[in-house]
Formats: sequence, structure tokens, C-alpha cells
Amino acid sequence: MFSFFASLFGSYQSRSLAKYKKMVFKINELENSLALLTDTELKEKVANLKELLQSGSPIEHHIVEAFAIVKNTCRRLVGTKVTITGYEMEWNMIPYDVQILGGLVMHHSAIAEMQTGEGKTLTAAFPLFIRALTGKSTHIITVNDYLAKRDSEWTKAIFEFHSLSVAAITSETNSYTSLM
Repeated sequence: MFSFFASLFGSYQSRSLAKYKKMVFKINELENSLALLTDTELKEKVANLKELLQSGSPIEHHIVEAFAIVKNTCRRLVGTKVTITGYEMEWNMIPYDVQILGGLVMHHSAIAEMQTGEGKTLTAAFPLFIRALTGKSTHIITVNDYLAKRDSEWTKAIFEFHSLSVAAITSETNSYTSLM
């Protein structure tokens, strides 16, 4: 009986992915229009979004805009220098649709499985960004200190562009309060 309904309406996962894929299209469409804004105008847009979220506007109403801002910020950063684990590198990451899709899945508290090299660090920046705009501390947990430090340094460029802070808690961190 279940397989009949699943074949008729699709599984929960396939319906969710279809919804998320529509959102990815909207995110990309909005991101294209953000390219017309100056850096200052984009930062003002983020400040307005932050104000809305901190005054209680539902986070779900702003996902497309926040995710489009992250993608556009990544595009603006291309060619800039970032220091990752002590090495200066050139930012060259513009998120692919699969990374945006993974960010949507993570935002909705589901598991996004990605293979090595598919861009989990950049994927995590999407839900982190919108949650950070609410003014509450936001955390991603990873398996080791090196990855925690490296990934926080990679995403730092995105967040600092919009005056948000990033830090890694590792075994070398004396106390949580030292991050404030």
C-alpha cells in the first residue's frame, strides 16, 4: 500500500528535494540581481535582514535572500587573499547548486551527505550565515581540531565581509569565553 502512494506522490525525501531544488533556482535568480548592488548596498541589505530576524521575523521567510547573499558574497571575494592554516591563498569559490542544496538540507535539520572534495565547508556557510544573523551563537561540529580551524578560516571571509565574527573552538582553546 505504501509503495503505491510513494509511486503516486513520491517519497518524503524526493518531495523535499524537489522543494529545495525550486528554492535553489530562486536563490540563483536573486543572486544574479544582487550582482547589480555595490558592496555597501549589499551590506545594507544584510543589516536590514539582520534587523528583521532579530526583531522576530520568521527565519523561513528569508532563506532565499540570505542564501543568495552568501553566494553573491563568495562571487565578490573571488581573487581576494585569505590566510588558511598559515598559508595565503586566493579565494576562488563560488558555490555550486549542490552546495546550496546541501545548505538547505542542513538548515532544515536534515543530514546532507557529501563526499570528500564536494565542498562541505562552503555548504555549511549557508545555514550558519542565516542563523548568525539572528544574533545567536551558531556552531558547526567537525571531527578534529585541524578541520575546525581550517574551515573557520575559510568561511571567515564570507562572515567578516558582513561584520560577523568567526572562531574555532579546539583543544587549544582555554575557555569558551576567550572567543567572545
